[in-house]
Amino acid sequence: MSYHTSLTSRAVSNWLLVVAIMVIAMIIVGGTTRLTDSGLSITEWKPISGAIPPLTQSDWEEEFRLYQRTTEFQEQNSAMTLAEFELIFWWEWGHRQLGRLIGLVFFIPLVFFWLKGRLSARLKPRLLVLLLMGGSQGAIGWWMVASGLVDRLDVSQYRLATHLGMAFIILGYSIWLSLEARFGPPPLRRGTLTGISFGLLALVFLQIILGAFVAGLDAGRIYNTWPLMNGDLIPEGYLAGMNFFPAIFESHAAVQMHHRWTGYLVALAVAAYAAKIWFEPRVSLKPFMVILPALVIAQIGLGIAALLAVVPLSLSLLHQFGAVLLFIATLCAAWTARRSV
Repeated sequence: MSYHTSLTSRAVSNWLLVVAIMVIAMIIVGGTTRLTDSGLSITEWKPISGAIPPLTQSDWEEEFRLYQRTTEFQEQNSAMTLAEFELIFWWEWGHRQLGRLIGLVFFIPLVFFWLKGRLSARLKPRLLVLLLMGGSQGAIGWWMVASGLVDRLDVSQYRLATHLGMAFIILGYSIWLSLEARFGPPPLRRGTLTGISFGLLALVFLQIILGAFVAGLDAGRIYNTWPLMNGDLIPEGYLAGMNFFPAIFESHAAVQMHHRWTGYLVALAVAAYAAKIWFEPRVSLKPFMVILPALVIAQIGLGIAALLAVVPLSLSLLHQFGAVLLFIATLCAAWTARRSV
């Protein structure tokens, strides 16, 4: 049976937008899990049976016993009670459960729209790529957790950055495909502004990855002064006794400094981009001349406030949410810039 499939579908676009909103929630819950040191509370990966939480006292005691084997418990939380363990367990369980729910919300409508002939030939392989990304994210998440179960107090900052980076890629691709499903694939507009737009998006993504290294190393808990780092432009412990290349990923001072300075670079790049849009005749781009600078200013302000307050949970999560909004706005600017009209 053949179907006539339009290049646009509001229903498909709305579905992908719902997926994107759920991914945003996943990023925020994941950030909470990291900041509350909850990520290592579940020490086994059970993609199916893990959806059922402990139901009896003996179940809870068994989960707690498994957690007590971790280095994090033995060196940092050895005084933790079962009741305290339950609190961190629920954050990690909720994070994993939300991932399962996103998988269902994506997969079931995908099958429905596919069988009903509502997906264009162009969109089908792209949605399969998105499905593959989502499936791999679960494996990446466990790969990350496994790094912190033995001989470490926290998960590897490299694996945390990979996990967060994939989450933002999934978010961006979901929104991109949602826009395409709603408006159709536009003829490519090649030019300086298109290239600059994608360059700015790449810079924002880099800053997000650098933020993941700060979170992974708890590097926001040192040098809690601004604009200088304990009175220095380049902190005294920049290399921390390491060679340059490992230091830029493993030195607390280096990781924080790079995140700071890349933030300033993003601000300058956004200012230049806004100035470029000023001379752009397309009205569709004009809102980004205000939206992007406003988000950058707010994001820098939240970052400074979180740093000076020694990264409390509330300000840290607001800062992470600000990164989500800036990423989405930059992505939408790139989408708009590449359209021929």
